[in-house]
Amino acid sequence: MTLLMTVLGIVVFVVGLLFSIAWHELGHLSTAKMFGIRVPQYMVGFGPTLFSRKKGDTEYGIKAVPLGGYIRMIGMFPPGEDGKIAARSTSPWRGMIEDARSAAFEELQPGDESRLFYTRKPWKRVIVMFAGPFMNLILAVVLFLGVLMTFGIRTETTQVGSVQDCVVKASSATDTCPKNAPKSPANAAGLRAKDKIVAFDGHPTPDWKTIQKEIRKTTGPATITVERDGKRLDLHANLIKNQVQKYDGDGNPVRGEYVTAGFLGFAPATGIVQQSFGQSVDRMGDMVQSGVESLVALPGKIPDLWNAAFDGGERKADSPMGVVGAARVGGEVFTLDIPPSQQIALMLTLVAGFNLSLFLFNMLPLLPLDGGHIAGALWESVRRMFAKVFRRPDPGPFDVAKLMPVAYVVAGIFICFTLLVLVADVVNPVRLT
Repeated sequence: MTLLMTVLGIVVFVVGLLFSIAWHELGHLSTAKMFGIRVPQYMVGFGPTLFSRKKGDTEYGIKAVPLGGYIRMIGMFPPGEDGKIAARSTSPWRGMIEDARSAAFEELQPGDESRLFYTRKPWKRVIVMFAGPFMNLILAVVLFLGVLMTFGIRTETTQVGSVQDCVVKASSATDTCPKNAPKSPANAAGLRAKDKIVAFDGHPTPDWKTIQKEIRKTTGPATITVERDGKRLDLHANLIKNQVQKYDGDGNPVRGEYVTAGFLGFAPATGIVQQSFGQSVDRMGDMVQSGVESLVALPGKIPDLWNAAFDGGERKADSPMGVVGAARVGGEVFTLDIPPSQQIALMLTLVAGFNLSLFLFNMLPLLPLDGGHIAGALWESVRRMFAKVFRRPDPGPFDVAKLMPVAYVVAGIFICFTLLVLVADVVNPVRLT
């Protein structure tokens, strides 16, 4: 049964992956056609074609390897300075440029002169190239908001989970009460597990963050209003200062760091809580920020990834993960001992995270990524604006093909990194806990 559920989880994730890729390429396709650019191919996957059908002047199909997708647009690069599409050169770097330029025109047909990508205004090219990643962003937002507002997430609640017997510093290696340790203020006040805290010193406490904030800024007498067995009770506690866990601006604990603040002495219960629209948007903002920070920190994680892949090192929870690793995690989702609704929510979150990563990664201003083409179009716009202001001749389209040697180097780095992640995902995968 476990094997069956694992396979089911992998299949569901792969379907979500294929849809995400098709959705991305649909953004490019729809905007390209909107601006009159001819698109000979729309493909999901790479390698041998499994299925295709031609409609209008575009061939739509699915290929064997579900690791990406593409559309082909005519005239991605302008002709060379001599007006020719291709002219062979003995220089390997120049040859890369000429090959790229030739490929952009290899399916040129009579009448296509007015349907070339490079002849569109820069702002139109920006829209075409941005539309793909933007579709992934839309899908990520819809899925994240749907999960947060419909299924909810596991978070601290206003209900008491447990009450500490005595005062112990957060840095202490044990929760066992030392000899002659004073009772915790919560214990002394009569706070019990399953009590629901509804107010602190007369101020409503709708969530755990509010309770935590009120406690940490308070020392001395305080009135805690709780619901117990359907009745409201006022408990009187005398809060003290103690060493407690430090949290960052996003409410996440900072490992190994502590602060001195007001102390009551209890742990909140956790539960699945549906989020409001505002709370969901805040969490989405945190996810985007975390995604950007992870992308910036990616080069620094390569040594740990290498150690995990080849030296038996620990595979950290925030380690980069590829499609294979994500599929393995997807397979584990349906084997977890959690309610089916939470399995579905976790799978949707995994697909949403994949789409958010696609958006952020593709926006890097590097060829052959979408962000590289966007950067080229923006630079062309700047050049033409300066030429107009200073009454100089129009410099014409920016020749992105001249950057193809750089693109090949970038692509090579990406391929090496992908292979490293693939090895780590196979021999030392990230696992759900």
